[in-house]
Amino acid sequence: MDQSSAEVAAELPERGVQWVKDRVEAVLNETEDYVREKPAQSLLCAFVAGYILNRLPLGRIFSGLFRLFIVALRPAILIYGAAKLYQAAQEEESLNP
Repeated sequence: MDQSSAEVAAELPERGVQWVKDRVEAVLNETEDYVREKPAQSLLCAFVAGYILNRLPLGRIFSGLFRLFIVALRPAILIYGAAKLYQAAQEEESLNP
């Protein structure tokens, strides 16, 4: 194994983002094909989805998600900082045996 675990960990988010992009592109292509094959059903589905979304309290939902994000941000920053300190300590230790 020639790559260090730090390099593998650094590549993980990039691979994850690429995988998500590929999946979204595949779903969009499948949706486009479905709409071309069945335009009336697609229009009806879009109308129903729009009606349901119009009736949902989206403001409250997004407000709750935003509050949850703010609450989770502090521990995430703390964990990120601890990981960076650990990484710096490991690099320093490897330079000074």
